[in-house]
Amino acid sequence: MSRDLTLTIVFAAAMSILQTSQAANRELVDIAQVDPTIVIDLRYATEHNVTGHALYPPGTRALILPSVAQQLAGAQNYLKQFRYRLKIWDAYRPKEAQELLWKYAQKDQYVANPERGFGSMHSYGVSVDATLVDDWSQEASMPTKFDEFTPQAMLRYNGRDPLVKQHLTLLQLAMAHNNFYGLRVEWWHFTTADWKKYVPYWEDKQMSQTGDAPAPKS
Repeated sequence: MSRDLTLTIVFAAAMSILQTSQAANRELVDIAQVDPTIVIDLRYATEHNVTGHALYPPGTRALILPSVAQQLAGAQNYLKQFRYRLKIWDAYRPKEAQELLWKYAQKDQYVANPERGFGSMHSYGVSVDATLVDDWSQEASMPTKFDEFTPQAMLRYNGRDPLVKQHLTLLQLAMAHNNFYGLRVEWWHFTTADWKKYVPYWEDKQMSQTGDAPAPKS
């Protein structure tokens, strides 16, 4: 059996599990219902991600903790004065999807092992992957595309294009003004500064005992 066929079977089998997982998280809210002006484009519900396969079932909603949704609404209001809006590439990510991502992305430097430490902050509903769109819903030029794990994806853009720098700075300011901080190796990833309120105590304690820095991967 070819590797591609094996992957297709594995990802297809995971869809029913993920549907159940998402439905069980009643404490999460739909970002689109909190602020319908935020554009939703969940890349892990498509093939346009590092695995080349959909990790989420069709119709998956962009879910997040209620307090984080309010922070996103605040960032959206900040951006509107500059005629830009948020586009969300990822929000809550079920642990089952993180396991698939960890197994098949083969990007240890960037992807969190779901069985170690915090795992991914996405799995707690405290992180989003985001970019900017303009008034016509066209994506703003940014350092890289989504899931493009290259030096250009670093949080501190040092390229030569002033427009890209301007867009990235605007996104970062909007998120920082609303209690988010970024991830060093992924310009698109943002986590609420209050994440420790929502991470289970045993996970927090485990990370402290291992001596790892509290800078979770995606």
